[in-house]
Amino acid sequence: MDTRLFEKLVSIRRHLHQDPELSFTEFKTAAFVENQLTELGIPHERIALTGIIATLTKGEGPTIILRADMDALPITEESGVPFPSQTKGIMHACGHDIHVAVQLGVASILSSIKDQVPGTIQFIFQPHRPRHRSL
Repeated sequence: MDTRLFEKLVSIRRHLHQDPELSFTEFKTAAFVENQLTELGIPHERIALTGIIATLTKGEGPTIILRADMDALPITEESGVPFPSQTKGIMHACGHDIHVAVQLGVASILSSIKDQVPGTIQFIFQPHRPRHRSL
């Protein structure tokens, strides 16, 4: 992987880690992802308030869908990382900050070779619905 892309993805992950949002409140995260997709020239649309679907397409061929959750959890961070959550009581304890960063990395690489990829690739950035305990 290109060193610049690696450094950018590390920066994205740390940015997202420091500014976590709970499910269906990922408005800043969604705007950030949309800005990244715009920079890559990948068309996208907002769905379900904070979800995003981005699409690369080149003629006939298979459709591949890649998905990344975006939400954080209502947990106080005690990880000791040098880039901790700046939002009291919320953190990316589930790794969704990494999911988003990796998916943006894949989108970056695939957009750079989009003329070589037949078919459609959709990138779904999903607000994850919290699990509800059954009675």
